Amino acid sequence: MKKLILLLLFIPFIFSCSGNDDPIDEYTIEGKWIWSPSENRADANTMYEFVNGVRYTYYCITCPGDDAYWNSLDESDRLPSTNPYTFDENNILRVDLHHGNELVALITFECNGGKLLMDGEFSHLWRLSSDCQ
Repeated sequence: MKKLILLLLFIPFIFSCSGNDDPIDEYTIEGKWIWSPSENRADANTMYEFVNGVRYTYYCITCPGDDAYWNSLDESDRLPSTNPYTFDENNILRVDLHHGNELVALITFECNGGKLLMDGEFSHLWRLSSDCQ
């Protein structure tokens, strides 16, 4: 009988862990993201890097279609222009594109934070080095 009572006491602890490894509030926009003009990640021709409130842009005309190329780029490969941005706890991204022209997008993360969908212009981005398609 004591074993049954102990078992009943431990059941709530066992099931209290949801096992949710996809907590939306831990996702961040910070880092390198690639953009493709199609739904195919392999067609990516632009990379955006979000660092401490500044968005940097990298372009590629004939990209090999893999992350190795994008990972090989460094700060010297960035375009000289930058765009300030904010990303808040409601998953709203605001990027100042040009003198008051602002992109405002609600971000939805997929694939454990490796892909993001925007309700605005860009549509979707893939986190560099994620396995998301």
